[in-house]
Amino acid sequence: MKKINILTVCGSGTFSSTMVAQKLTEVLREKGFEALCTECNNGQIETQLSTAKYDCMCFTSPCNGSYPIPCINAIGFLTGIGEEEIIEKVLEVAQSLY
Repeated sequence: MKKINILTVCGSGTFSSTMVAQKLTEVLREKGFEALCTECNNGQIETQLSTAKYDCMCFTSPCNGSYPIPCINAIGFLTGIGEEEIIEKVLEVAQSLY
């Protein structure tokens, strides 16, 4: 199975980042990808990016800064609005890896 490494980010690094990780894991598995998700909070982004290779970042709270990977606003997973757009963006990243 093809793999994609995703950094999921929320304000606390627990609740919504875990929800996003679970949703992405589920949806991407159906599309033939194994999502390897790491949850963190905004203050941990730089450390995570310096210690591991991620293909994209999905966030539910504002991330200030410029990052070397695609950054996808995933708030729609919490609101239920725009979920398909988020999935499409992550799939574009996943498919670009192979």
